[in-house]
Amino acid sequence: MLQDWSHLFAPAVQDRICLLLNHVIGREAAATARLAPHAGRAVLVHLRGWPALLPPAPDLVLSITRAGLLERLDAAPADALRIELDASNPALLALGSLTGERPQVSVQGDAALAGDISWLMDNLRWDIEDDLAQLVGAMPAHQLARWGRAAAQGLATLARGAAGLMPGGSSGRGGA
Repeated sequence: MLQDWSHLFAPAVQDRICLLLNHVIGREAAATARLAPHAGRAVLVHLRGWPALLPPAPDLVLSITRAGLLERLDAAPADALRIELDASNPALLALGSLTGERPQVSVQGDAALAGDISWLMDNLRWDIEDDLAQLVGAMPAHQLARWGRAAAQGLATLARGAAGLMPGGSSGRGGA
């Protein structure tokens, strides 16, 4: 039952992920300039090693628009760039994204598009503090962001420790 339920919500969650990615990409002209030449191309993001105890995580398929932004697709074309993220520890993956750590990634497909996606992963970060400042003001946003970074780093340390305790678990991190 839970498995069926997760597929009902997956498109809505993926749409929100796409909106967040576009928010981050859209704030940097260099990012949209790198993606725009790849308009019409697709990127498939697969979470490799996703724990069987959790509801399955469907692949995220994104198309690049002429504006250098992304839109979600329901299915991947045969020539989609395939990006596989190590998701054997989803908590560490999520917290790592908040602390700026790059997950273990493997890429298959067009080298030029892969290079530009790699540049985005290395250079773009969500400026949560700036977004909070628009809601609550600069000083409270700075304090909230500082607390959030400290909490995320603490939770990431716990997640790494838990990964080391799991049978066959590995807490190693690395880049592409």
